[in-house]
This record gives sequence, structure tokens and C-alpha cells, in this order.
Amino acid sequence: MTEGTYDAYLRAHRGTHLEELKTFLRFPSVSTDSAHRGDVTACAEHLAELARKVGFEHVELWPTKGHPVVYGDWLHADGAPTVVVYGHYDVQPADPLELWQTPPFDPQVRDGQLYARGASDDKGPTFMHLKAFEALLSTTGGLPVNVKLFLEGEEEIGSAHLTECLEAHLDQLRGDLLVISDTTMLGPDQPSICYGLRGLAALQVDVHGANRDLHSGLYGGAAPNAVHALVELLATLHDSEGRVTVPGFYDDVDVLTTEEAEAYRELHFDEAELMAEISVTELVGEPEHPAIERLWTRPTLEINGIYGGFQGEGTKTVIPAEAHAKITCRLVPHQTGRSIQQLLARHLETNAPKGVKVSVQLADTGEPYVTPFDHPAIQLAADAYTHAYGKRAVFTRMGGSIPVVETFERMLHVPVVLMGFGLNTENFHAPNEHFALDNFDKGLRTLCYYWLHLPEALSGERA
Repeated sequence: MTEGTYDAYLRAHRGTHLEELKTFLRFPSVSTDSAHRGDVTACAEHLAELARKVGFEHVELWPTKGHPVVYGDWLHADGAPTVVVYGHYDVQPADPLELWQTPPFDPQVRDGQLYARGASDDKGPTFMHLKAFEALLSTTGGLPVNVKLFLEGEEEIGSAHLTECLEAHLDQLRGDLLVISDTTMLGPDQPSICYGLRGLAALQVDVHGANRDLHSGLYGGAAPNAVHALVELLATLHDSEGRVTVPGFYDDVDVLTTEEAEAYRELHFDEAELMAEISVTELVGEPEHPAIERLWTRPTLEINGIYGGFQGEGTKTVIPAEAHAKITCRLVPHQTGRSIQQLLARHLETNAPKGVKVSVQLADTGEPYVTPFDHPAIQLAADAYTHAYGKRAVFTRMGGSIPVVETFERMLHVPVVLMGFGLNTENFHAPNEHFALDNFDKGLRTLCYYWLHLPEALSGERA
């Protein structure tokens, strides 16, 4: 099959595909909010129907203790590799709504960008896989590879039930390769292939003082203030230059290899450009490491939210009885989520300010992932990007976390190829999330090329 055949199909059906993607984006499939449970299920059912229309078989919703997984397969390529394609259809909350230029679940195209919650993370890229397979099936009557879809609805809440679901369906999911499109490219004109992800450790710290909020005039000067205590406690987590000061936090962190450090220098990462992008005058963090290393290969500890006391309009003169903070850490190889949570919990409880009680609630964890990028399936991905973008992909790590990657690799024992099409600037997890339609178009061609040439690339691996 020539590349022009699927290319012509994609061009002819581009308008239809875009409208179908908009319909997919209209589902407010916010997995963390119980008020949207019905919307998440409806989105899964819609996604299953999309897969059936493409031509996938055995399409069904696998129930979990949370939100369902959409499964489907096409297994008629005798002797060809079997690929598991992972994506997620759940999205982050859209808050704060007032910062959106248009409603988050009313997709709009402006200046070549598709705006909607989930457009880039990860409904857009997940949808692209379905349309790439549709293009190949419609123009050839078959696929060059066997395909199994695993599309989950809990990635944005840590894939809490993923392991249990994988264990229940392990035999059904066996294959030769896992492909995921939930990472980003280095820039709009620089495709990149991610070979490393940071892990995650999340927790909440709760500070309790008096048995109720107190009148600040009657009790001020004697009663402990939970908000004051929380601020004091959180200040013990970093030094003045941004290093984490929790004992043992860096103990298991690997030193970056000379080869990787040199490869990152050759990318000529522009720290001034990053500052301009996010509108700050200075970057923070470990000063002995360049920003690109701090973003990709160093662990972090971030305070994601603080709440307590009066937060309404005007003034209420109280001494808050309780205060809370949410914390997440990004982890690198050899750190584990549970061990970092325990280190943090011990530090927070040990350093409790006087007069208050400190407790810690442990939340999500995900393990870091790094893989060699000389595997033929990963090298083919670079060729596929070259075909569609006219520029060869570079190999990078990514600062974010996709816990399923390490889980899939550990349980299925297959190489993982991370072929992303989004950009860091596309506001995923923030208001006005968007997806470049140029990458939608080029990404579809990248994927079609990849599937067509994968059997040949893996022929030596499977011999």
C-alpha cells in the first residue's frame, strides 16, 4: 500500500473526523468527580461505539471498581505482530471555569487550535489511533498488525484499578508491543519520542488546632492557629534555593549519565524561552542542575493546594481550627512511591508545630519508567515522524507521570513506545486546553506509516 492511499482518505474525511472528535470531547468525563460518574460511563459507551464503527471486534466495557475500560480487538493479520494500544478517555476537572474563553465541553476551533477539556490530554490522541486504523481498514480491507485496544477511564486519578483489571484480563492482552500517545513533543516543529517518565507520590497533610474556629479578638495571642502552623510546616520542605530538605529524599536518585547529559545539552534548551512562556522572571529548583534536567530527570516536591479558614468575600476575624495541604512528588528511577510517601509522612509528623496535631493521608502513587531507545519499534517511530513532519524525532524524557507505563511493562513484559502529538504549551490540566490541528493531521499520517512498516521492523525481533 502506498502512503498516498491513506493520505487521500484522511484528507477526504478530515471534516467528518473533526466533527466526530468534537462529539467525543463534549462528554464531561471527569473521573475524579462522583457527580460525573454517569458522564464517564456514557463517554465509555460512546468510545466503544466509535471502535465498532471503525471495524474492531469483541468490543466491550470491562467493569472495574471505578470507571470501565473499553476493550476491542482486530486479530486477522496472520503471522504479524500484536500491538496493544493504550489511551484514556477521562479528563481533569475544568475549574476554574471563569478562565475559559469558551465552555470547556463545547469544542471550538480558533486559529488552528481545537479548544476543549481533553483535546490534547488524551481524547485527541486516543481518537487519532481509531481514525488511523479506520483509514487503513477502509483503504485496504485489513490491518498490517493485530491490534488490541485498552482505553481506560481512570488515568487522571492514578489508574487505581488498572492492576486489578490487567490481572483479570492478562491472557487477553498479551502481545508484542504497547503503544501510547499520551506524551508531548519537544516543539511544534520538533517531534520527539519519550523514553522516560517520572513517577508520582501524592498525599495530604491535615493540621488541627482548637476544637472550633475561634474569635481572633477573644483568643488571639494565645490559641494556636492551624493555618499559621501549616505554613510553618510546609516551609520545612525546601531550602531557599529549592532543594527538597526531607531526610533521605535524594538517597536513591541516580546520577545522570555523561551521554544523556551531553544529549540534553545538544538540544539547546532555552531557559529564557521557558520563562517567557510561563511569564516568570526566574526559574527555581536545584541550581546545580540545568533546568532541562530538573524538568526531566530530577525528583520534585510540589505543594498543589492549601486551604483552611475563611475564604469568602470580605473579612471574618477567626483563628482557623484546621488547615490542609495537598502535595505531590515526581519521582525518578529507583525511587518508589510508597517509600517517598513514608519519608514525607515521617518528616511532616516529626516537625509538627507546637499546639497542633498533624496527620497525613497517603494518596496515589506511580512508579518511574526509563527504557533503552534502540529497540526497532522505537527507532521506527522516529522514521514515522520523519515521514510526516519532514524532521527526525529526538529522544527525550518527560517530567510528567503515566503510571500505566511501568505497570504494563512489568505485567506484560513488552517494550513500550510513547508516540505523543501534544505540546507542553497546550494547557492540559488548565483552562483553555487545546490541541493543534496541524499535529492532528500530521499525527494521523505518522501513525498510519508506523503501522504499515511495523511488521518489517519487528521481523528480526520475532524470528
